[in-house]
Amino acid sequence: MSLYLKQIEQLVALQRVDDEILVIARELQDAPSEVKGLQERFNVLDEQRNRILEKIEHLKEQEKRLGGEIENDALKVKKSKSKLMLVGNTKEYHAMMREMDNLEKVNRLREEEKIALAEELARQQSSLQELDESYLSLKSELEVKQASLQERIDEANKVIAQLNRKRATACQEVPAPILSRYEFIRERLDNPVIVSVDTGVCNGCHIAIPPQSFIELQKGHQILSCPNCQRLIYWCEHFSECPAPTPAPAAKEMVFGEDQ
Repeated sequence: MSLYLKQIEQLVALQRVDDEILVIARELQDAPSEVKGLQERFNVLDEQRNRILEKIEHLKEQEKRLGGEIENDALKVKKSKSKLMLVGNTKEYHAMMREMDNLEKVNRLREEEKIALAEELARQQSSLQELDESYLSLKSELEVKQASLQERIDEANKVIAQLNRKRATACQEVPAPILSRYEFIRERLDNPVIVSVDTGVCNGCHIAIPPQSFIELQKGHQILSCPNCQRLIYWCEHFSECPAPTPAPAAKEMVFGEDQ
């Protein structure tokens, strides 16, 4: 096998490793999306639940305050009734009666407010109970998904670490100038970096290369780039197995020097 064909094989092998790394990297990037959706739903429920809990706490504090005020004023009325028989004159008697009437009237209003508070408290507790069914179910699902996601991330990172070691080995097989050229293109273009040419058409950008470039490519003397997309190219007929055409990638602006 000629040096040219061997270098092409090495670059294609390197490209395969980079493809695997790219696939896993994309999976790692997309993996949290499902958990993110669940987390957002959970956060909404959690916020609703906290608002209800705050309302319940506030209602209980109001209920406790009213209960204390009712008890204190009822005690005052009771004491006033005990002192009523000891009153020395009519004026003082009527004053105490008015005071007791006012206390009893205020307490009746408080009792009504307390009943309304109890009804509202019951409604809030019922809402909390209904919300907790969804809240606890979603919380459990989120915890399972988070644990599963972490396992997938850990496993994917292990695979990427293995592929990076494999890549390092593959890079050692590629001559430094060619590897530098490969990496230069890789940093500026979407995958793939090296593609085959079949019937005069680049399988990276799917545009026909100039006839003279195709003739030079068929000779197999040097590694060439596609004049249109700047990817490294090789003639499909130089190998027994030719990779399937790749989807046309998004265009990126690049500035290249002459082919090395």
